[in-house]
Parts: sequence; C-alpha cells; structure tokens
Amino acid sequence: MFSTVFRNLVSNAIKFTRENGNISILTRKKDDFCEISVKDNGVGISGENIQKIFRIDSNHSTLGTIGEKGTGLGLVLCKEFIEKNNGKIWVESVVGKGSQFTFTLPLKEQPRSDNSLI
Repeated sequence: MFSTVFRNLVSNAIKFTRENGNISILTRKKDDFCEISVKDNGVGISGENIQKIFRIDSNHSTLGTIGEKGTGLGLVLCKEFIEKNNGKIWVESVVGKGSQFTFTLPLKEQPRSDNSLI
C-alpha cells in the first residue's frame, strides 16, 4: 500500500509539473509518525478542486501538462490506504506555484481493523 501511495503521488507530481520543473521528496519524524511529502512547482490546484480530489463522490480528474489523462481515483485510493494504516494525508497548493502532498504513517506497527499491516 505504501508503494502504491508513494508511486501515485510522485507520478502526479511529474504529470502536473512542466518540463525542467522541480519535484522534491521530503521526510521527517514527527512524534511517533513518519511524515512524507511530495512537493512540486507545477500547475497547482485551486481551492475548489482541493475539496474534491480525495472524495469518491466527485470523481475529479484534470489533464496533465502534456495532456495525460487520469481516472480521478488515484488520490481517493491513496487516502483510503493511508487511513487504513492509521495515517493522514493532505495537500497544500497554490495555482501556478505548485503542490505539496503530505502523508503520515505510524513508526510502530499498529494492527489495522483487518489484522494486516501496510
């Protein structure tokens, strides 16, 4: 699940960052959690669309910088995977400046409701 989340966030950063843009992966320990961020200087996301991207009922999808298509389900699945593993995910973004998707996961193994671990 971690690989799927990480791959989706990096893939989205590439998709929405123009050629010669910058993408950074940031990590830090915060209390008993690992915090991982994928930051880009791409096209950014409007406040209106931020409200939609983690919701299954909105099925929001935007074309990438060179017309790449998506299903609009990747971030919904990321949220589900992270929350199933006792973490949180959020985004900060400014249109025209880029986005930073951040998620946390516990550093210590914690049983999930289905008795499996990430």
